[in-house]
Amino acid sequence: MKKCLGLLAILCLFAGTVFAGDGVLEKLKQIPKVSDVKEKKVEPFGEYYEFWFEQPIDHENPSGGTFKQKVLLGHKREKAPVIVELEGYSIWTEKEGELAGLLKGNQLTIEHRFFDRSVPEGEIPWKYLTIKQAAADQHEIIQALKTNLYPQSKWITTGISKGGQTTIFHRYFYPEDVDVSVPYVAPLNLKETDPRIERFLSKVGSVKKGFGNLFFGNGDAQENCFYRVRDFQLNCFKHIDELLPLFEKYSAEHAYTYTKVGSLKRTLELVILEFQFAFWQWGHECGNIPQEEDELESVFDYLVKVSSPSFFDDTEIVKMYPFFYAALTEIGMYEYNVRPFRKYMDEKDNIGFDFAFPENAERKPFDEAQMEAINHWLQTDAEKMLFIYGGKAPWGATAVDLKNNDKCSKYVRGDMGHQCRIKHFEEITKMDILDTLKDWLK
Repeated sequence: MKKCLGLLAILCLFAGTVFAGDGVLEKLKQIPKVSDVKEKKVEPFGEYYEFWFEQPIDHENPSGGTFKQKVLLGHKREKAPVIVELEGYSIWTEKEGELAGLLKGNQLTIEHRFFDRSVPEGEIPWKYLTIKQAAADQHEIIQALKTNLYPQSKWITTGISKGGQTTIFHRYFYPEDVDVSVPYVAPLNLKETDPRIERFLSKVGSVKKGFGNLFFGNGDAQENCFYRVRDFQLNCFKHIDELLPLFEKYSAEHAYTYTKVGSLKRTLELVILEFQFAFWQWGHECGNIPQEEDELESVFDYLVKVSSPSFFDDTEIVKMYPFFYAALTEIGMYEYNVRPFRKYMDEKDNIGFDFAFPENAERKPFDEAQMEAINHWLQTDAEKMLFIYGGKAPWGATAVDLKNNDKCSKYVRGDMGHQCRIKHFEEITKMDILDTLKDWLK
């Protein structure tokens, strides 16, 4: 065997030939709660299956009805690490994730309860859409496959954004289920609308004299981008009546309707307000923002490119009802600061997302005590959790604060947004991340 060098040395532990023939399909079909197993072809996995796992609607009352939850399994080797991709929404891809590639691992992907087709028959019983019930779903699936398919493997949970939150919550309720967890860009909001997000948005992209650009490290290239963003929004509000016909045409072309938000003009106001959050979240370039003297068509095109009206479309809101229910009852959301735009708006108070709450769901108070308990656990007892963040993303404003917990690790790339991954760090940092994971998985 050739000697492994550099980065490959870290991966030697997990290297090996991918092969089928471990009896995966037969073992999978023998698990009592597994049904509708379908074989698929997905590279680089030797075997790949889609199946459904029967779950109680209420894990505290298993006799109260069940639903089937969608799961994907990509198999490489029997004893390879199992990377569990915990989705915060529906399953969005069948492809190999970053960790499964880095660690040469098998991959188990679990759709979140009550998204897409992972729902009970009839109306969704919203009171059972909780982070504790979702964690119990994931626990049942992990234990079933660990017992029947991969009893000798190391297990790692991971997820992105809301999937990262889901990873945190599962590990909180079931800390012994897996060996390591890697949440990506996962906010931990301590209130229904955590004020840290508004504080972040009130300064991101600004330059403080004598310090350069605190968020980019290059004051000349991005100087006062905060004001470029704000001025663009003000320009949109100033010309909102002229933008409305363009917005009406655009919405008709895309078959968007906005009855849950209200009027067409009200929706355009929200699109303009959302622009700031979306701009920083996804790492857009300040130099591309249209100026006040530019044609309104260019202004409009850039507005909807950055802040998509689909976010407020009726069909999309209904599809995302489970997210908004969770956001407004347990995991937190942001709101729009209207103060800079009061000259153009009737509102005097910040605007939240009440319009997106499921119509047939009972609104319960946000559970701040639960979030505080999870935050305390992360700072004291959590172990072998490695967090990845982009410093420009607004959701990073409520990133996990480990304080003095040296049993976990956190890495932030300051010049990136919500799309930050391990591959985006400099080579020395990537090596450190992989060294940490290797040590934890020994």
